[in-house]
Amino acid sequence: MAFSFYGDRDGYLGQCEREGILSTRNQVRIFDTTLRDGEQSPGCGMTSNEKLRMAHELDRLGVDVIEAGFPVASEGDFRAVQSVAHEIRRPVIAALARCCREDIEQAWQALEAAAHPRIHLFLATSDIHLHHKLKISRRQCLDQAIEAVRRAVSFCDNIEFSPEDATRTDTDFLCEMLTAVIEAGVTIVNIPDTVGCAVPSDFADLIQTIRRRVPGIEEVTISAHCHNDLGLAVANSLAAVSAGARQVECTINGIGERAGNASLEEIVMTMQVRPDRYPYCTAVVSEYLFPVSQVLAEITGMQAQPNKAIVGRNAFAHEAGIHQDGMIKNPLTYEIMTPQSVGVPSARLILGKHSGHHALALRCEELGVRLDRRDLDLIYRRFLALADKIKIVGDHDILELIGKTADGRLSLDMSEGNPADKSHLSPIPIPPPKRDDGGQGSAPFVVMNERESEQQEDYLWGV
Repeated sequence: MAFSFYGDRDGYLGQCEREGILSTRNQVRIFDTTLRDGEQSPGCGMTSNEKLRMAHELDRLGVDVIEAGFPVASEGDFRAVQSVAHEIRRPVIAALARCCREDIEQAWQALEAAAHPRIHLFLATSDIHLHHKLKISRRQCLDQAIEAVRRAVSFCDNIEFSPEDATRTDTDFLCEMLTAVIEAGVTIVNIPDTVGCAVPSDFADLIQTIRRRVPGIEEVTISAHCHNDLGLAVANSLAAVSAGARQVECTINGIGERAGNASLEEIVMTMQVRPDRYPYCTAVVSEYLFPVSQVLAEITGMQAQPNKAIVGRNAFAHEAGIHQDGMIKNPLTYEIMTPQSVGVPSARLILGKHSGHHALALRCEELGVRLDRRDLDLIYRRFLALADKIKIVGDHDILELIGKTADGRLSLDMSEGNPADKSHLSPIPIPPPKRDDGGQGSAPFVVMNERESEQQEDYLWGV
């Protein structure tokens, strides 16, 4: 399939439906664990009120499941899960529990008021965990899991089971464990790559092996929970979906233990941008991805990295001259989705040493200053000299350059407005420049004629 515009949600769903590649079997549920696994990221702890606020945002986003916490961990977490279960009525509310009586009873007490409760059980199954951490045999592990599932089913009919460290568990034992918990009443089996050691091909093979070898697997939902220790959490999650998983566990901004969890926004937008390769749909409202990312950053104090896909502050920012020229002519030249499709108000052209004539000319016009080609060349050479020293050139720097040059020979058309009046400019702020000229004064620049300048525009920092 060839998609003329990848970022349009309506176009993506509409074309998929026309091509007949979507069906109810291709609906992927989004299990958000920002409030539980995400909160385990160092420095990302949340109070009960902050968890409740974030839960409301996740509800608006359209996630299918909110894992609200680990009730037995603390009184505060118990209260947080309880308040989320009481107030958030549309999605499933899940609580984590180890395979022991106290955990299960605490989880149910916290979830009891939920419209759609789920108890999420977990028990390590890899030999390294059984021997060094739990100090039990495989037989004891199997018996403990079966007993826990039966107890959980007595409270709730929506039970998820996670064999912790599944990707390092003996495959025969993993299949035996999954068979046993399905027979005991589990409705979702989650396959965690707990330490982030999997690669996509291996993880897909594991999902397919489970589908072939586990009796009754077709009656339950297979889920994937991937960590990002090798930077492959999203790729592994998508591989699992392609192999038959129909629930993905992920977090906003990819926060979580160590290197984090699979990023919710990256999974959702990969499916939305490339339905030719991933013919699946989610209930997530993509236009709310950036706003909910900002709320999480405000609550935790941890901003997404600047170059973070989808929600980073540079995700729709362009500095290279050839890229800026293409963006001015048609945004499709360098963007595969619109900023608005993920809730970012607009793209930004960042003026720096990689920028070309066209971007500088456009910004000057936005500031109310029109330049002919010769005048633009003069300003541009001085702009490059300044950009070499301060990295990002802001509006006040451009106005200062124009003012200093105008004191010389430059003739400016200011008829379109006062350059000091910035009320009409883009609402997205450009960070103030960091000056680092070391007191060396103005950097030298090479004077180029118009032809040389045009050639530089053609090749400067093109890729």
